[in-house]
Amino acid sequence: MTEITWLEPFSEEEGIARCVTLFQERYGYEPTGVWAAPGRVNLIGEHTDYNGGLSLPIALPHRAFVAVAKRDDRLMRLTDRYLPSGWEEVDLDRIGPVGSDGELGNWTAYLAGVAWSLEHPADETDALAEPLPGFDVALASCVPRGGGLSSSAALECAMAVAIDDLAGLGFAATDEGRGYLVNACRRAENEVAGAPTGGLDQSASLRCQADHALELDSRDNSVKQIPFDLAAQGLELLVIDTKAPHSLNDGQYKARRDACESAARKLGVGQLVEIDPAKLDETLAQLDDPVEVMRVRHVVTEIERTREACDVLLEHPLEGETLARVGELFNASHDSLRYDYEVTCPELDTAVEGARAAGAHGARMTGGGFGGSAIALIDAGTADQVAAKIVEAYAQADFNSPEFLRAVPAAPAQRLK
Repeated sequence: MTEITWLEPFSEEEGIARCVTLFQERYGYEPTGVWAAPGRVNLIGEHTDYNGGLSLPIALPHRAFVAVAKRDDRLMRLTDRYLPSGWEEVDLDRIGPVGSDGELGNWTAYLAGVAWSLEHPADETDALAEPLPGFDVALASCVPRGGGLSSSAALECAMAVAIDDLAGLGFAATDEGRGYLVNACRRAENEVAGAPTGGLDQSASLRCQADHALELDSRDNSVKQIPFDLAAQGLELLVIDTKAPHSLNDGQYKARRDACESAARKLGVGQLVEIDPAKLDETLAQLDDPVEVMRVRHVVTEIERTREACDVLLEHPLEGETLARVGELFNASHDSLRYDYEVTCPELDTAVEGARAAGAHGARMTGGGFGGSAIALIDAGTADQVAAKIVEAYAQADFNSPEFLRAVPAAPAQRLK
């Protein structure tokens, strides 16, 4: 019998208990509250966010939980179960971006970096009225690390809503304010953690709604809620954590972004979203770098695939011809990411091919690529058999066995206790 490993989310009660217990053990007193933020899966629209295009993520039921209390000084003490004892300590008066004397070189950058970005906004008119206090923080997360499911953004967004609440900032009370927190979290990831990502992950974690996908327009960060209640339509979304190493700060992601920005300059546009898809061939003919041709072709066609998916899902139930078309768009997205953007890997391709062979309506890699996860849109009740086929394909390729989770469109970052 094929062995399948399922990654189940913490229940709300379990997540609260884990981080509160850790907080009590490490700091010796009770936290003020518990906040949580979800990881995300992007249905379609990969590497479009930093090119001004559309993305369509959902929030996962897998969340990062933080138990937090204010301090009377400017220190942040941060702990999680991976530390055998004690905590990491950060001075908010000394923290700084990558390359500064206050650079943080580990996971604390994703949490403490949010405090830094809130205190050092890009627009000085947005400066906080008063400096932030310090915080004691205990983290418990069930978002798979290194799985391309936005575990880092989940940390940032959980910390953001906790700081917002405890410091009385009020941003999380409105969608507009959450948009501001999205930018603060993105800057923490870009400038303090050193990962040159767009804002898709943080937008999903802070602005998604249960049973909906989030149409995100990266030109102005506007959003639209797209109904995506899979259970009601007899479907499931299977996520395959390929177990291939995944990192967005090893230079590969930046190289793709740099190629897009270089091509945009040569084509005389601010962002690649401005290219008319009807004139794509003649636009590509203006580029003399074959790599930039491939990168631009992926971005422009991916934006159009995402636009069509959003329109179709907004107007029609996910069944019949609509289901078939969405599956085709998923498949075309992966193939474009594989051949034009060159961000897949053998494990991702094997997972996608295995899911398609097992009867998935569509399958594709999700996230930044170079490892991480894939998704498959499947009929309800078939997850075990589809997963078994993928495990068998992995065994034949002599890869480490993948792990699986069920993606149910979940709620955004919020206070739980």
